[in-house]
Amino acid sequence: MPAESNQKKFPRSPHGCRLAGRSLPDYGVDTSSIVILDFGSQYTQLIARRVREQNVFSVVLPCTASIEEIRSYHPIGIVLSGGPCSVYDADAPPADPAVLALGYPVLGICYGLQYIVHQLGGKVSSASKREYGHAEVNATTDNPLFAGLPATMTAWMSHGDHAEELPPGFRQIAKTSNAVAGIADPDRNIWAVQFHPEVHHTKQGTALLRNFLFGICKATPDWTPEHFIQSTIAAIREKVGESGHAICALSGGVDSSVAAVLVHRAIGDRLTCVFVNNGVLRRNEFFKVQDTMRDKLGLNLVAVDASGRFLAKLAGVTDPETKRKIIGNEFISVFDDEAARILRESAESTEDGEGANVAWLVQGTLYPDVIESSSVKGPSQTIKSHHNVGGLPENMKLKLIEPLRDLFKDEVRRIGRDLQMPEEILQRQPFPGPGLAVRILGEVTPERVSLLQDADDIVVTEIKTAGLYQQIWQSFAVLLPVRSVGVAGDQRTYGYTCAIRAVHSEDGMTADWVPLPYEVLKTISSRISNEVHGITRVVYDITSKPPGTIEWE
Repeated sequence: MPAESNQKKFPRSPHGCRLAGRSLPDYGVDTSSIVILDFGSQYTQLIARRVREQNVFSVVLPCTASIEEIRSYHPIGIVLSGGPCSVYDADAPPADPAVLALGYPVLGICYGLQYIVHQLGGKVSSASKREYGHAEVNATTDNPLFAGLPATMTAWMSHGDHAEELPPGFRQIAKTSNAVAGIADPDRNIWAVQFHPEVHHTKQGTALLRNFLFGICKATPDWTPEHFIQSTIAAIREKVGESGHAICALSGGVDSSVAAVLVHRAIGDRLTCVFVNNGVLRRNEFFKVQDTMRDKLGLNLVAVDASGRFLAKLAGVTDPETKRKIIGNEFISVFDDEAARILRESAESTEDGEGANVAWLVQGTLYPDVIESSSVKGPSQTIKSHHNVGGLPENMKLKLIEPLRDLFKDEVRRIGRDLQMPEEILQRQPFPGPGLAVRILGEVTPERVSLLQDADDIVVTEIKTAGLYQQIWQSFAVLLPVRSVGVAGDQRTYGYTCAIRAVHSEDGMTADWVPLPYEVLKTISSRISNEVHGITRVVYDITSKPPGTIEWE
């Protein structure tokens, strides 16, 4: 069984944006899309990123995606990912074999190679010697996939099965000492490798992917911030119409802020941004965000203090998924109330008594949110529900506009720079939509919220003082439901434990813990222990993702 353990150019989505989970038309913009079918590999998102780094749009779909859905992205090529299963197992991930007969160029990777062999009449079996880690690959370079690459290269392997017999029409184009490492049927434009070109351990991997994209698929590297912005604005204008109104769920973070500016460019004052105090924001955030959004971005902002109703709903709840869904539902309830208020007030101000048609809700949903919430990755499991994806109620009155749904965080920041947004907004570290509720393990109470707000404020302040804030993806405090004995002024204390978390990441899909300087950790620990009454112990989280997640819940 195989096992898988400030650039100007920017890929352009052929659909401009995503509305209510559906693709929009491309408004006459030439498409250049690579569809990646995911069979459950831990590396699938790396494939998407490597393609986008070449300024070609890519999208990850589950391997079960229909032919109609695949075609809706107007692909110029299809990539079949790796996966943890064996193709000959009864419960192997299902995919429509017609994918191999659509006429688009196909690149199979690891399990993708085995799937091609198995479906087209070859034979896949368990290898007598498995290959994990670095392997020496010998390739024939008289073909488009390996053109310009060295005849011998080091590649990253992660497989326990191998291609024992090739299907009719295929020839071997690469091998290791133990297995077939590359196959091709040029007549059907199907190519496959047993190794992983998407990981950095395969030194020639990017060059191989470029060969597939530009030599075989004839891709055009023209997905730029300017084109993305233009096509997205056009899509929003058409969808909302000349008289439609929208409200934006604004948190003050990078994602919702960029989404708000994009939609404001499209429909102007017909957008009302709603910033909700859900009772689990950071210290003084409710007031800071209002000042920033109004003064720096000039957005029409309504601030709603709904802390009481959120905390009441969260009372007694300890399950993290339940917390997320409660917060998602309550957010929608607040937005519905605001939409009704806008309708009522606008009706009162018009002679005919007809109010604004507020039908749309703008959210800063990103691709990692969708992946982790919706099990996009083929047979992979849902990791957690995000309040703005998996936590939404089924029966919503408002329809969604999610212009950033297909983007990673670093891509969003590049879009924000092309929109000339302030760096102080674009460089903000990510903050979870459910707020401190998912950093308070166990029940969320006003007392615990206050403790964590104080501790988190110390962490962020000291990270900034040390000049590390913009070098770290995320740094924050977590309040654990663990009490321990302490000593203060010769008196016994008994308080909570606070965990400090700091990680490096590129897009939130994977992360490494940051070895913070001892002096910084010492200062943070000392300040929390002395200044936050109720916390008696401070620990540092040195878990990477995987196996952990960035947030604790």
